[in-house]
Amino acid sequence: MEQFEEKLHKDLHQFLLSLEEVDERLPECADVEAKWEEIATAYIPDGIREFQDYPSASLGWMMYIGMAVARYWDLEWEIYSKLPDLYAYMRDKRGYDNMDEYIREEVLMVKGVDYTVLEKVTGECASRVYNALMHQHIEPGTREAFNAYVSCLHQLYLMGAAMQLKRMGYHMTRID
Repeated sequence: MEQFEEKLHKDLHQFLLSLEEVDERLPECADVEAKWEEIATAYIPDGIREFQDYPSASLGWMMYIGMAVARYWDLEWEIYSKLPDLYAYMRDKRGYDNMDEYIREEVLMVKGVDYTVLEKVTGECASRVYNALMHQHIEPGTREAFNAYVSCLHQLYLMGAAMQLKRMGYHMTRID
């Protein structure tokens, strides 16, 4: 599964780099990365339930969550980091089905063309990851399928956070 996740990482990174959504060197944000396990544990029951009928939403929502966590980190991390369930906090604002809109409108404060571009980029990333997952030919309902799904979510979360950090002006550049 490590190889699969690394392949996802490289593909998403190159795709987002080509759109200038991330830098060559991805940002490191230990606080955002440390929230991954808690977020994933809370998200997975909803995500798995939706995956059968709405795979792109099930995957793409995690990218939005990564963006939101990065934004919260930049805004008021002292407050948001202490919420008992940050995922439920976001989901419960408008429900699972509208979580993407809530995050774009209320958390990221994106409007107009930027709103549409973000929706398209996230949708394309979710489609790429879903396509890669389907090409693994893993039997549904198995432990391997679950682990592959979690790998997909993990990379989407990290890339969402990287995109948002760049949008907020955090750039990882080499200092000589």
